[in-house]
Amino acid sequence: EVQLQASGGGLVQAGGSLRLSCAASGFTFDDTAIGWFRQAPGKEREEVSCISSKDGSTYYADSVKGRFTISSDNAKNTVYLQMNSLKPEDTAVYYCVVDKTGWGYVSWDRFLVFGSWGQGTQVTVSS
Repeated sequence: EVQLQASGGGLVQAGGSLRLSCAASGFTFDDTAIGWFRQAPGKEREEVSCISSKDGSTYYADSVKGRFTISSDNAKNTVYLQMNSLKPEDTAVYYCVVDKTGWGYVSWDRFLVFGSWGQGTQVTVSS
């Protein structure tokens, strides 16, 4: 059974940092892509960042470029999202998602169609 456990959220002041973790079980990272999405109250879910196990490529939404860094520890089956210089507009529930269809490259649309989702972790940034 595929399971994703997101953790690391919390309350932080603007300008602070958090590191989110997405621990995976029931599959290995081979030929997968893992991403982070977020959803703020009253807003649609939006992509944040993702990483490909196929070629190691990473992608970031424009709103987080230069502030967030995604990384993967295959030995621990865990993906991290280091979030620096946090802003109040980063406040949201953050979800990790895996596309384990075997394609392995990143596609935001594939996450939405084929993804298996974790339960989310709340990030709150105070001004």
